Amino acid sequence: MKREPLDLSHRELLAGRLRAVDTALSEYSFANLYLFRDNHRYEVLFDGDDVFVAGLTYDGARFIMPARNVDPACVERLAALLAEFDIIFPVPEPWLPLFPAPRFAHAYSDGDTDYVYTIEKMSTYPGKKLHKKRNLMKQYEELYEHEEFPLTDDRIADARAVLEEWQTDMGVPPRETDYRSCVEALERYEELALCGGIYYAAGQPAGFILGEELDAKTFALHFAKGLRRFKGVYQFMYNSFARIMPAQYCCLNFEQDLGREALRQAKTSYVPDQLLRKYRVRLR
Repeated sequence: MKREPLDLSHRELLAGRLRAVDTALSEYSFANLYLFRDNHRYEVLFDGDDVFVAGLTYDGARFIMPARNVDPACVERLAALLAEFDIIFPVPEPWLPLFPAPRFAHAYSDGDTDYVYTIEKMSTYPGKKLHKKRNLMKQYEELYEHEEFPLTDDRIADARAVLEEWQTDMGVPPRETDYRSCVEALERYEELALCGGIYYAAGQPAGFILGEELDAKTFALHFAKGLRRFKGVYQFMYNSFARIMPAQYCCLNFEQDLGREALRQAKTSYVPDQLLRKYRVRLR
């Protein structure tokens, strides 16, 4: 079976296939795979007319991932590949009946789970549970003269300035954040079909959002970077971005928390409408 390290040359092969997969899991996106290819050591495997992606999970499991919707024939091929790999991953919950017990075992990690919010919720912050988000957004609006714009070529330098200050604020080396992946996303946003918004406070770039369509109804936020010195910038950005989303979208996928407690608390605080589990399937 032929295999190649995943790189930009595979975009034409994979982008359409992944978008046609019936799931809103964030891994089924070429941009996501490409930008985090080094973290996961992604490879593209060619098996006749079928294509698979292989890689490593954050906790070191070797996995194989289909690049299309799974059917019984694909299940058999994936099962055969488990002679080389630890797990099939990420498997959406609706696919589990295709991997029945007792032949297969299913498990999931909370750190892999995607957080999904409705556009309506993020554009209004309704109810008592989101009262603090509304207050922080209001403070941002009252404290700073603010503007927002699409993230276009002429504003990439401002986004890069935000990213540099954000990385400094994090207080850890770039290898411990998604800094390098975000740099490349800004450099290649047109090639990767990404889009987003940039936000200014008191005439200064204060934050940006960058993501892409996962399916006809779901938009993934791959990166959201705001500066701590602008109180309420994240609450404002999420709300503003949700309010300008085209009507076709119903949901925003904020992706996983990687098992990091600070990320988990931040994403949970927005009260997710769905938690999309990513199952790990293995032969018993």
